[in-house]
Amino acid sequence: MLYFEDIHLNQPRHSDETYTVTADDIKQFAAQWDPMPFHLDEEIAKFSPIGKLFASGIHSVAIGIRLSHTMMEKDLAVIAGLGWTDVRFPVPVCTGDILRMKSEIIDKRISQSKPDRGIIISLNQLINQHDQVVTEYKISTLMMRRPETI
Repeated sequence: MLYFEDIHLNQPRHSDETYTVTADDIKQFAAQWDPMPFHLDEEIAKFSPIGKLFASGIHSVAIGIRLSHTMMEKDLAVIAGLGWTDVRFPVPVCTGDILRMKSEIIDKRISQSKPDRGIIISLNQLINQHDQVVTEYKISTLMMRRPETI
């Protein structure tokens, strides 16, 4: 089990797994969760500023979360996610993109109200085959501290 004390700052990790986005993936996700016409229909998408079918932002976040789970070596003493900040979609995710995840702990602190817990902030970046960041977000996570350190 990895506890708060086992987490180190500024050590980027990259997913070994990748995810290749298909038109069917984009359409199926959008049909259920974000039914904007340019996510559902290639012809309509041609007239969008992107000029072709592209995934919704929340779809790219879901892909990133899935890939981030492939990067965990051990069980983490995670209690809960506390929130997301700085969510950005600088480049659209399109059919045929091959995505991988980069994650790095950029900050950590002991909880002021519950000293048996710590809070980590991770910067997560979903990157395409051209090394472009397509989705980026920070997640605050509440973790247990190692019992004998408290």
